Amino acid sequence: MSTPYPFTAIVGMRDLQLGLLLNAVNPRIGGVLVRGEKGTAKSTAVRALAALMPPVAVVPGCRFSCAPGAPDPACPDGPHTDWAEAAGGEAGESRPTRMVELPVGASEDRLVGALDIERALSEGVKSFEPGLLAAAHRGVLYVDEVNLLHDHLVDLLLDAAAMGASYVEREGVSVRHAARFLLVGTMNPEEGELRPQLLDRFGLTVEVAASRDTDERVEVVRRRLEFDDAPEEFTARWQEEERELRERIAAARALLPQVRLGDRALRQIAATCAAFEVDGMRADIVMSRTATTLAAWAGRTEVLAEDVRQAALLALPHRRRRNPFDSPDLDEDKLDETLDQHSGEDDPDPDDDPDGGPDGGGGAPSDEDGGPRGESPDEAPADDTSVPEQSRTEDTPGTPEPSRDATQETPQDSAEEPAGDAEQQPAGGAAREQAAAGAGEPFKTRRLSVPGLGEGASGRRSRARTPHGRTTGARRPRGTLGKLHVAATMQAAAPHQHARGRRGPGLVVRRDDLRESVREGREGNLVLFVVDASGSMAARKRMSAVKGAVLSLLLDAYQRRDKVGMVTFRRTGAEVVLPPTSSVDAAAARLESLPTGGRTPLADGLAQAREVLRVERLRDPSRRPLLVTVTDGRATGGPEPVGRARRAARMLAADGTASVVVDCESGPVRLGLAGELARDLGGTAVTLEELRADAVTDLVRGVTGTTTTHARRAA
Repeated sequence: MSTPYPFTAIVGMRDLQLGLLLNAVNPRIGGVLVRGEKGTAKSTAVRALAALMPPVAVVPGCRFSCAPGAPDPACPDGPHTDWAEAAGGEAGESRPTRMVELPVGASEDRLVGALDIERALSEGVKSFEPGLLAAAHRGVLYVDEVNLLHDHLVDLLLDAAAMGASYVEREGVSVRHAARFLLVGTMNPEEGELRPQLLDRFGLTVEVAASRDTDERVEVVRRRLEFDDAPEEFTARWQEEERELRERIAAARALLPQVRLGDRALRQIAATCAAFEVDGMRADIVMSRTATTLAAWAGRTEVLAEDVRQAALLALPHRRRRNPFDSPDLDEDKLDETLDQHSGEDDPDPDDDPDGGPDGGGGAPSDEDGGPRGESPDEAPADDTSVPEQSRTEDTPGTPEPSRDATQETPQDSAEEPAGDAEQQPAGGAAREQAAAGAGEPFKTRRLSVPGLGEGASGRRSRARTPHGRTTGARRPRGTLGKLHVAATMQAAAPHQHARGRRGPGLVVRRDDLRESVREGREGNLVLFVVDASGSMAARKRMSAVKGAVLSLLLDAYQRRDKVGMVTFRRTGAEVVLPPTSSVDAAAARLESLPTGGRTPLADGLAQAREVLRVERLRDPSRRPLLVTVTDGRATGGPEPVGRARRAARMLAADGTASVVVDCESGPVRLGLAGELARDLGGTAVTLEELRADAVTDLVRGVTGTTTTHARRAA
């Protein structure tokens, strides 16, 4: 086993270290989610934490790490009563705290454990092989890139973390075991976000980013190189600091039960959660546990205002997200104002003089209740109460009201520009690029789906064979047995009972009789946007509506767990502004700053899209693509612009690419060019109005045309 990097040797990252240490002191906080760009020591810090955790005592031979003094009554390896009586309930085996890592590609059986279905049916024996949740009991469960973990695994993981137990159900055979662990997840937001309801299940969240200070970066590199050259020697130099930190964790754990959460602090917590409009009551509970743990960490038995403030900065930002494009941050001025308003309400007396006279002050004296004014959040230590400076503060795409108002001031902007005019007016085109139109208000869209039955990554868009969903049939297992189909298994075994010498009531089942369920659910797709950014789309009013529509489709892609990519075409060619990624907010950022102007090289845009899809088929052949072309259908620039565009569209149709064309043409007279493009693509054309979920028009029951043959072949 490789030597972990010392926790105390990590440079900076105070919020990250504090969040991890608080959970080490009090695992009931609910874990920590570490968000940050790549290469910011997220994994290094988490792996280093395990070395600081105190050793645990376990029942010898128990695969589920039962505590000697209080073994789990429902432990599958139990009961441990005989051993406990012989040992007096005190002895046990001591081992280091485990750090268990959950790989992104792990299966459900690897996470929760697996039952031997064949032995359970034929012998009636519960033969259970524990999974990673059992191994992590009373330890640390680390999920790197938690945002890339399949949804059903995240659900199982967080349910176990919330209940403190794991339940394994397999067709009437069930096993339950304790699973209490410190849950730590790391993620790079550029690769996609967690669903808001899953974000809420993490107790704390911290944002990390690489330091921009030269001296600090030099020190990071120097220490890392020294560790790589001689890890044992480097670790030995930090043993004293590591020992002191271990002792402080143990002391804080011992002090934690004595910490008092007064009425004043509790009112501050409730008022803060209400002021920031967080959903539910989990935030109040997590903040209370975090504030008491902060007090214990500081060696105090009383929760102060500074503890509440720091708890809010750690527990609330990720709970305030309303859509995937919101940055997880907190208005610190508003936080300070809220805490200050409720800083003198400990044990109020209704008979007191509201003016605070000498015989009946309106609030407790500052030297008796901890000095609410003297200990305001403004005086909290800077090294323990600061929000990471790297928190994003960009405005949420989709609400740029000033941009829309400004676009209506000049008449020439509201009129559609003839194709190619921008090429003749470089100054005007440059001005338009510098002031990109903002996106209109997003709206709920109808579902666009790929026809046929896929077998891609789990999601919520198109029909697919998945491990979870409704049962549609049975088949022989392909490799490890998945979900057992009991009826089909019994039907396969029944004709052979006499030949197998069956004498009793039990059913003689062999491996060849086993059948697994075939299930149908939904998959996530690759949604590739091809956006016309030419002069014919440059009119501000139209482009604002177009961006609003694409933003709405991006929101839909986020909710359906798709990958997204974006190709734009204008002037003399096409550009991949966003390679396929799971980060929908990255696509929204590219969309917001998208410049417009110039001719309309539609053929180049379609050809570029075909190349992107070709590469993605090699990388991820099971993920089916959906091409969404946003254009008015015009094609200008270069030789035979219309003919080249039609040939490019037909090549995409021949590849079996499912397509939808969003027709952006407006005005009383329409040429219908987008509809012709959709027919060449073998797909469907919809207007911006039809794209809305509340539109009267029945939209996109399934993409038809030349894709039908491909869909049948894929099914």
